[in-house]
Amino acid sequence: MIGKLSNNNLFLIRHGQSIYNLENRFTGWKDVELTDLGIAQATEAGKILSKIKFDLCYTSNLKRAQNTLSLILEKMNQKPKIIKNEALNERDYGDLIGQNKLEAANKFGSKQVQIWRRSFDVPPPGGESLKMTAERTLPYYNDVIKPQVNTGKNIIISAHGNSIRAIVMEIFNLTSEQILKTEIGWCEPWIISFDDHGKLSNHQIIKRPSEPSKSHLFLD
Repeated sequence: MIGKLSNNNLFLIRHGQSIYNLENRFTGWKDVELTDLGIAQATEAGKILSKIKFDLCYTSNLKRAQNTLSLILEKMNQKPKIIKNEALNERDYGDLIGQNKLEAANKFGSKQVQIWRRSFDVPPPGGESLKMTAERTLPYYNDVIKPQVNTGKNIIISAHGNSIRAIVMEIFNLTSEQILKTEIGWCEPWIISFDDHGKLSNHQIIKRPSEPSKSHLFLD
């Protein structure tokens, strides 16, 4: 259940499960489809958000995020303007893209793969670190999206685990260690409210009905 909202609200949605998620592969900028479960997750998110009216929507250039947004809006029977930008794309995993994570561990060594996955500023070969992802995502958020939120609109961003992590890190002023412990679940809405001065006033994380709601940020 969604609690009381202020006038300036940002909704963050990670796309539903993708084919590569199901196959335990590094996805990055690979443009893969949602699974049947991912479609169901997006539809369920539309039910959760059914009483919200969105003024403007942002998404990445990748169809798993775009299709998640479309399914949410379809369930809500809404057709607001949608803006797409690659600044909201998932972290680019470079040479790891398409590889099963266990196969990558055998190829590069499990310790090295774990460093690429869980460090803040060490990129995989040909790819991005979370720090590099934030450096392309946050200027777009701060210059384009945040001003829209501050005009009293309800804004939804349908994007990816790491581009959303970058935004969450900025909003909550998290350290690199804290953001690496922050889980962004598939199609679990983060609802972030701001006061009239653009300061954070409240946040909610809505788990799917089968799971308890969480009001805290960090999951070990």
